[in-house]
Amino acid sequence: MEREHEGVTQLAHLRLGGDRAGPREDAVVVEEPLEIRLDTRPIAVVMRTPGNDLELTLGFLVTEGIVSDPDAILQATHCDETRNVVEVRTEPGAPGIHPPAERNFFASSSCGVCGKASIDALRVRAPGLDQNALCVGADLLRGLPDALRNAQDLFGETGSLHGAGLFDADGIPSCVREDVGRHNAVDKLVGWAALHEHLPLSAKILMVSGRVGFEIVQKAWVAGIPVLCAISGPSSLAVELAREAGMTLVAFLRGEEMNVYSGPERIAGP
Repeated sequence: MEREHEGVTQLAHLRLGGDRAGPREDAVVVEEPLEIRLDTRPIAVVMRTPGNDLELTLGFLVTEGIVSDPDAILQATHCDETRNVVEVRTEPGAPGIHPPAERNFFASSSCGVCGKASIDALRVRAPGLDQNALCVGADLLRGLPDALRNAQDLFGETGSLHGAGLFDADGIPSCVREDVGRHNAVDKLVGWAALHEHLPLSAKILMVSGRVGFEIVQKAWVAGIPVLCAISGPSSLAVELAREAGMTLVAFLRGEEMNVYSGPERIAGP
């Protein structure tokens, strides 16, 4: 197997039916574990698509409430022996660092973080959203699914990644990331924002390619994102949390139609 880049590999398979039947090689998305260490201590193993690993690490630490002040991070680097370990060094005694309890996190590509000590621990403390920072037109929102899809290079090659994008009030993409896990794609965006000192993202729209669960809303809230849009549907807990946060949650955003589950006051137009 020869990898064209770190997120994609070529795999042999047998295709049945149609004009292209027979032995073939196609691009397949890579899924590998990433161990995250905080000041030499392993705290999480995340199943992810390699690429933008430092962003993923910082985004995970921020959205899980482990880092509330990114300025307290002194260094984040891959360990020399493997690309599948990232070591984060922090300022000793910094109040913005909150190491988790002894029980480690495990995050799969499908379900997100598992292994938290209690249901209450799922709710990461988040700041209040700016209720007046953003107002967007319905027509602008209708264009976001195509804008996200057009920026998903790896999806175009493999057909098997989730995408997440940050857009401004004019519908211009600020950053788009892809991953085998939908929550990882969002963490990569938050990590990008942390690296570039853009947090909180109070003037940004988050567009995701799949469904919206509790964890996606939570990550958006922690990052200060006021408008969250998705092509597929939300869970009941996601809607509940978005309403609690005062977030605009739009789902089933397809063609001319959309469902607005919370925060319709941020959407202008019919």
